[in-house]
Amino acid sequence: MQAVEAEAQAEIVRLSAVNDHAEAELARLHDIISALRRHRFGARSEKLDDEQLEMAFEDTETALGVVAASLDAVAATPREPRRRKTNRGRLPAHLQRVEQVVDIENKACGCCGGALHVIGDDVSERLDVVPTTFRVLVTRRPRYGCRECEAAPVQAPAPAHIIDGGLPSEALVAQVLVSKYADHLPLYRQAQIYARQGVELDRSTLADWTGRAAWWLRPLRDHLLDTLKRSDKLFADETVAPVLDPGRGRTKRGQLWAYARDDRPWGGSDPPAVAYRYAPDRKAEQPIEHLAGFRGVLQVDGYAAYGKLARIGDVQLAFCWAHVRRRFFEQAASGTSPVATDVLARIAQLYAVEADIRGQSAEARRAVRQERSRVIIDDLHRVLEMRLGQISRKGGLAEAIRYALSHWDGLCQFLDDGRVELDSNTVERSIRPLTLNRKNALFAGSDDGGDNWAVIASLIETAKLNRVDPQAWLADTLKRLANGHRINAIGDLMPWAYAARVVS
Repeated sequence: MQAVEAEAQAEIVRLSAVNDHAEAELARLHDIISALRRHRFGARSEKLDDEQLEMAFEDTETALGVVAASLDAVAATPREPRRRKTNRGRLPAHLQRVEQVVDIENKACGCCGGALHVIGDDVSERLDVVPTTFRVLVTRRPRYGCRECEAAPVQAPAPAHIIDGGLPSEALVAQVLVSKYADHLPLYRQAQIYARQGVELDRSTLADWTGRAAWWLRPLRDHLLDTLKRSDKLFADETVAPVLDPGRGRTKRGQLWAYARDDRPWGGSDPPAVAYRYAPDRKAEQPIEHLAGFRGVLQVDGYAAYGKLARIGDVQLAFCWAHVRRRFFEQAASGTSPVATDVLARIAQLYAVEADIRGQSAEARRAVRQERSRVIIDDLHRVLEMRLGQISRKGGLAEAIRYALSHWDGLCQFLDDGRVELDSNTVERSIRPLTLNRKNALFAGSDDGGDNWAVIASLIETAKLNRVDPQAWLADTLKRLANGHRINAIGDLMPWAYAARVVS
């Protein structure tokens, strides 16, 4: 009896320890939630950047996993784990299935001794991984000679590669590019990963491969931008690209300009795409040069450089309501500006209309906007003008109102054109991968490095927009280029053309 009581007491102590640990983890989650609230509502100095926010989510979910595992460990039986409300994901049908059978040893009936037969089975699937495996491709080219005469030996020509006489296959070069520009792994980190498998590659070697690949791929990026300029509507944005300036021993502020197309919200047939161009500055001459020949609607933020482009060319500017909303949100966050709160509620009504018409034709979207959104817009304009005369003209709220009113014609473009979006978030999403790569790589080594960055990122992000595996596409494209793909058929190498070949 004493032994049973002692065992029960020990179990109570163990469960208490598990509970204490769970409470500690929950307290930690509350701390993280507080940090996320500061990101959402706090002063600029307290805000988390996008990468810190992602890390916070990861940390939170990891902590939840620890708590779940501890609770599973004290479940009634090991075979009855506590059910968790988590998204376990789906296992794609195309993955290789490796079956293992867990069978009983004795197949004789324990009652009568007769032979047991299968009446069914339970099947479960788990996702497994085989770590990256390097292999060596050995190419043999036999030479043939004739015993009857002295003719020259005959031999098949050597296969062409983008790096003649070099070590890597096109698939390996594609992996290096995707790891750097899609997964944001700097080359020195990739070299460390390869070294763990006994493959010693200097960072400089990987950099040489990257530069050679960028040279081959630059015509594709240029063709991509030319294709975009033939569209009727584009998005544009820019972000800082720090570049090393050896003469001053520090970095200078280069710029990566992004030009994107995505007609899917209104059922357009052109494939989505984004092209980046590097420039050493943010002057208006840059988008003017990049978009030479473009005629149509350009959806942008309020940067003045785009205004000069519109004045000298056949370009209509559509401005971004998300930028307007952010300015009023900054005023409403303090809780002391009912005017800003009212404006945000009205802008939310515009977004509610957009949610209802997403995916409809351009003409259908225009009709609904004329019926529902124009009333909201006209009323909002009246309110902004009235409030501007009632508040201090030096405050942040007045600045937010003046910003909206000074861009009003471009903000109203979406009412008369169903192809225009309410905001420029499409191109801002295309900018985000650049900022992640910038955070990991810190800076480009030169202006040329910034341009190489723009070339490769254009193609990788366009592949992703078209739901094409960028590594498979790059490997295939580099092989085609090495084998003399015709330059006048470069359109056949675009990611959407690759997707059509794969499907067919």
